[in-house]
Amino acid sequence: MKKLTVELKEKSYPIIIKHGLLDNIKDAIAAHYKGNGRFFVITNKTIYPLYKSILDNFEHIIQIEDGEEYKNFQTFEYILDKLLEAKIERGDCIIAFGGGVVGDMAGFAASSVLRGIDYIQIPTTLLSQVDSSVGGKTGFNHKMGKNLIGAFKQPKLVLIDPKTLDTLDIRQIKTGLGEVLKYAFIEKSATDKDFSFFNILKTLQDKSGDSLYDKLKKHWEEIIYISVSMKADVVSKDECEKGLRAILNFGHTFAHALEKITNYKKYTHGEAVAAGMIMAFNTAFSRGFIDEKYYKNAIDLIHGYDLISNDMKNLNKEDMFNAMKSDKKVSHSAIKLVLPVSLFKVQLFDDTTELLIKDSLL
Repeated sequence: MKKLTVELKEKSYPIIIKHGLLDNIKDAIAAHYKGNGRFFVITNKTIYPLYKSILDNFEHIIQIEDGEEYKNFQTFEYILDKLLEAKIERGDCIIAFGGGVVGDMAGFAASSVLRGIDYIQIPTTLLSQVDSSVGGKTGFNHKMGKNLIGAFKQPKLVLIDPKTLDTLDIRQIKTGLGEVLKYAFIEKSATDKDFSFFNILKTLQDKSGDSLYDKLKKHWEEIIYISVSMKADVVSKDECEKGLRAILNFGHTFAHALEKITNYKKYTHGEAVAAGMIMAFNTAFSRGFIDEKYYKNAIDLIHGYDLISNDMKNLNKEDMFNAMKSDKKVSHSAIKLVLPVSLFKVQLFDDTTELLIKDSLL
């Protein structure tokens, strides 16, 4: 078992990582959460049948539709209706059991219903385990862009069981790997610890022995721990993204635009982030921020995890640029980009020209 703490004074909370943790879910919760109200589980219709024996330990279960396209106001309203119909009280607690969409929607419901109640994150996908379950960003998408409606609402507890990854197909694993790779490129900006994460991820690509995904399976606990450690360190220093936390958006401005112009259906979030990071590296190399060796090694690492599809190279540059201008991080009409500036270090810039942004696309 590995344990971390997101240090936020009175809002601090533990993150527990252990294979098989959910086999005794109520004991795991009771060991780290001291509330005495009822639990309301929010999950989706794909996840519930897979974990029925676990989830049926709870009386109140709300199932939403599965997919990024359901991360919207209609789903939020449905969740609130179900919670209020069950007469939820302020001493009760919401459990987000699922991937990023479930976590974001459940967290925002917890921030809103009765002006705020406790919630617990139990992420079941690689993407949610290494990223969205930690840090308190909650909310949903709007027709004008991704995650434009939401709030910062920290969970009381995060329980991560790498065993849940056994239910995922390769593409679902890949979407989590997009965020995993991100941590390798921001390590020296994110933490004082020396994980040498880039080298670990590069070593796993070695052609000898087991296949890449068999190797990953043996290292999930370590990969998740390192990723979450970096995110916890960043969030502890900058909870509401006033400064340092912006580095977690590395690749994301490009990625969110790619997702938007393809209606959130063609690429997974992690695939879009992988493409976004390549575009960010293109931008940084063109601006002279990084040398050719690091540029090529970084691009090779991303391609080595097979996250980029050829049709990403046919992006409409005007559509991409216009989508980037609607990103929630735009300020005074300036597109903000997190760009690499040296080995495993990144920095926020708001002065990249339209021409260079378009030239940096795949």
